[in-house]
Amino acid sequence: MTHPFEMPDSRAVDQLIELAIAEDIGHGDITTEPLGLGRAAGQARIVANEPLVIAGLDVLRRVYEKLGCNISFQARVEEGAWVARQDVVAELESDMQSLLLGERIALNFLQRISGIATHVRTYVDTLPESAIRLTDTRKTVPGWRVLEKYAVRVGGAYNHRMGLYDGVLIKDNHIAACGGIASAVQRVRSRVSHLIRIEVETENLQQVEAALAEGADVIMLDNMTPGMIAEAVEIIGGKAAVEVSGRVDRQQLEHLSGLGVDVISSGALTHAARFVDLSMCMAPLE
Repeated sequence: MTHPFEMPDSRAVDQLIELAIAEDIGHGDITTEPLGLGRAAGQARIVANEPLVIAGLDVLRRVYEKLGCNISFQARVEEGAWVARQDVVAELESDMQSLLLGERIALNFLQRISGIATHVRTYVDTLPESAIRLTDTRKTVPGWRVLEKYAVRVGGAYNHRMGLYDGVLIKDNHIAACGGIASAVQRVRSRVSHLIRIEVETENLQQVEAALAEGADVIMLDNMTPGMIAEAVEIIGGKAAVEVSGRVDRQQLEHLSGLGVDVISSGALTHAARFVDLSMCMAPLE
């Protein structure tokens, strides 16, 4: 089954899966192996135990591939679909020992990725239809960034920069280290390609004016009140893109969307998401 979401870099995902396999299985499964199941065939159904957005089906399949299993996998829903409680989202066939070996690892990946996608979808559905982009941040679990940002896309939002290497964002500590916005912007601009946009984080209207004077491409309004945001948008006057950030939760979205900003970024898209409830139900094949 194909889906429109670009999957994360396979090498990064494989490394994470290999780490999970080493962590969970170690030298072997001392519960399953003594059962002497051999290659007895089995089937498994992945069932949703609550309404959720399903995400990570290809990762689940990859877990079993990395375990060396000869597996038949069939997704029963599209990636990114809302599913209801008791819906079957995928079916697998392999030998029972292999299915048991990968059960918890596969479910951990699926529950985490689907959990973020579900959480993000509630934010997206709250945001009135507009040209505003809702984006994530770099507040991700170490090692999980490619998968967490993939889940954000499946949930319907967008990614901010992936890391320090693919986007310039001059933040408060950069500004402090350089003695001001002007110096920080000038130093960065003199050393990066003219094709790279420069974003500056600001905390007050004076900093907004300083960033604008230096020709910042994007001005982030960090932890500003709605009144300050409205005034900053007026000062910027379309000369730079405007991003709002800083402890943005779902309840704020509708109000923020009416202030004329271009981007709303929220670390809560990833760090506040929970695991969703999915089960793997197994049975021997006749």
